[in-house]
Amino acid sequence: MVAKIIKTKLEEGAWIRQMFTEGQKLSAKFGADQVFDFSLGNPTLEPPLAFKNAALKILASEESGLHRYMDAHGLRDVRAYLAEKLSQEHQLPFTFHHITLCVGAGGGLNIVLKALLNPGDEVVILQPFFPEYRNYIANHGGVVREVATTRDFQIDFAALEAALCAETCAVLINSPNNPSGAVYSASDLRTLGDLLFKKSLGRQTPIYLITDEPYSKILFDEALFAPPIRYYEHTILVTSYSKALAIPGERIGYVALSPTCHDCADLVQALSWSQLALGFVNAPALMQRIIPVIGDQYVDIAPYQRNRDILWEHFQKLGVECVKPQGAFYIFPRTPIADDGVFACEALSERLVFVPGRAFGVPNHVRISFCFETEKILRSLKALANVFQCGRERKLQRADAPSL
Repeated sequence: MVAKIIKTKLEEGAWIRQMFTEGQKLSAKFGADQVFDFSLGNPTLEPPLAFKNAALKILASEESGLHRYMDAHGLRDVRAYLAEKLSQEHQLPFTFHHITLCVGAGGGLNIVLKALLNPGDEVVILQPFFPEYRNYIANHGGVVREVATTRDFQIDFAALEAALCAETCAVLINSPNNPSGAVYSASDLRTLGDLLFKKSLGRQTPIYLITDEPYSKILFDEALFAPPIRYYEHTILVTSYSKALAIPGERIGYVALSPTCHDCADLVQALSWSQLALGFVNAPALMQRIIPVIGDQYVDIAPYQRNRDILWEHFQKLGVECVKPQGAFYIFPRTPIADDGVFACEALSERLVFVPGRAFGVPNHVRISFCFETEKILRSLKALANVFQCGRERKLQRADAPSL
């Protein structure tokens, strides 16, 4: 018998599962090249050659013990490499003690939340958000507090301040954002840090800022990534190499505690315990060893920017309301009809697959992933025009219909 809470979660997540399943059905029927499945952020770009060469070199090594267990925090030399890199980037005194290598950003967020949350503690997340945040928080007895953002998906500080309360344990942010592509400015992050500092005064423990940064290397139009860890002392950085290296299936990332973080030494121990308690044990050994070898080599994001530009210009011509993404590889247009679930289902008739915005906490939108070949994006334009124009025509017909 499946646990009741899991049944509930399965029902809540039905849209994402349904769209993925429908996309697979369409691919089986018509062929994958005839279906425009934009539902998942699963890059088709290959990792840089440096990644493959590093893996081959390590695997060919005759050094013993390459694939054994290690400290739950990860290999010390890799953590020291990351600490030095972060110290240079942020002018903060990181050491290897502040770094925990983890099983992707998802694994990192789970060990952080396990380490921080008491039953009933609230975690504030900003709409739109990665849907798994709800599950990650619930995994460890936390309570989700969703807060709306502005119309262009920037932080609404009045709404955020109103949501912060005695039960708030942490605020979890994601910039560049999945699904909107919004990027938070240094000015806004400084304001956020000031707000959290003010709200933490008089508390036994501060409000932590957890920042989820897997898209920090994917930025467009000369947009700059502002690291939140520079603007608030109680920040916990979580990131992965999934998007920057196009290796989502390899599950490698890290957690970095700000050296100024409250109870930093206790948190270090808690992360180690959480890594073991949740069954991750340690991040993949081979992937850990690759990190310092490849250094700052990442995927070429030019194809992503080209795809973003094609879709953005197409939606502008169609008159579709859409915030221009400044990072990540998603676009989040407003649907022409109110029910984004119905709209996403109707799009299947054009062999288009994307996820309704309600999954991300913002209905009346759909998320379209563009981390695919440009040729696929170009072939989809006619289908996108058909589904958005048909939706608009139905909306106009309903508006013009005489009332009874």
